[in-house]
Amino acid sequence: MKKLINGVETVLTESLDGFCAAHSDIVALGEEHKFVRRRALKPGKVALVSGGGSGHEPLHAGFVGHGMLDAACPGQVFTSPTPDQMLAAAEAVGQGAGILYIVKNYEGDVMNFEMAAEMADGEVMTVLTNDDVAVETSDFSTGRRGVAGTLVVEKVVGAAAEAGADLAACKELGDRVNAQTRSMGIALTSCTVPAAGKQTFTLAEDEMELGVGIHGEPGRRRVNLMPAADIAEEIVTAIVQDFDGAARGDAILLVNGFGGTPAMELYLMYKNARAQLEKHGVRIARSLVGNYVTSLEMAGCSLTVTRLDDEIARHWDAPVHTAALRWGM
Repeated sequence: MKKLINGVETVLTESLDGFCAAHSDIVALGEEHKFVRRRALKPGKVALVSGGGSGHEPLHAGFVGHGMLDAACPGQVFTSPTPDQMLAAAEAVGQGAGILYIVKNYEGDVMNFEMAAEMADGEVMTVLTNDDVAVETSDFSTGRRGVAGTLVVEKVVGAAAEAGADLAACKELGDRVNAQTRSMGIALTSCTVPAAGKQTFTLAEDEMELGVGIHGEPGRRRVNLMPAADIAEEIVTAIVQDFDGAARGDAILLVNGFGGTPAMELYLMYKNARAQLEKHGVRIARSLVGNYVTSLEMAGCSLTVTRLDDEIARHWDAPVHTAALRWGM
């Protein structure tokens, strides 16, 4: 295992120290490294709190700031944060307008956020993201996994909260964005969790995992390596079919890298995915390409499609200022 670390036991805390120091104008580190919070809180605003296992950076801490999250709770690598982290984060950023938890559909995350909500004072609601069309269940989840579509939910709902939407409206919008979002990914290589010290799985030089999860969970099937155009066709077909053929119209296309894929290849995938979507009558009105919901150093990518309406588009376009997303400011 070759990694830029001092020790397995300090990877997370040292990374959080560095992240918060580098972006001290945007974020502050919570006590005992329990959470990362927005430095400048907005009085009277619904507070958005998310979190999950580390190793997916910049998700979620990279999306803390104006127009997105108020706090993010980082667990150990690929491990859910604890309820006391979530509760501490909610208490630190709550402004009296309620707390909205945004939770990816993994068993540990769901259970711990539910416990935190039960212990919290004040009103708490939850949006559950489950955008992955690859498999209906996995080793980590009951039902579909929440993956890169979580970014879209956090951006859109974050803008609505920034604009003054109340808790019920933020919850409704988050559920609607999730319902309009589909994702699927592929892996060309595995990744190495520092505590494990070895690759999560192995792929032959001529193999790829179709429908892989962001923790390296198995996908739909292991297949021979395909050209990018064929990969895009396979993923887009699965996404369009999951929309029951109703994917026509304007959409956001997010091509997300898993941490080890060069930007050159991600943009090549964007070209091919866009062409495939246009064949199905989908017009790409908004685009995002880059490493946003990663799996340590895994090579591969995912495609996320969100169907747009006027409200979703308006909030997507709204100003955002975080470590990982910045526009309109």
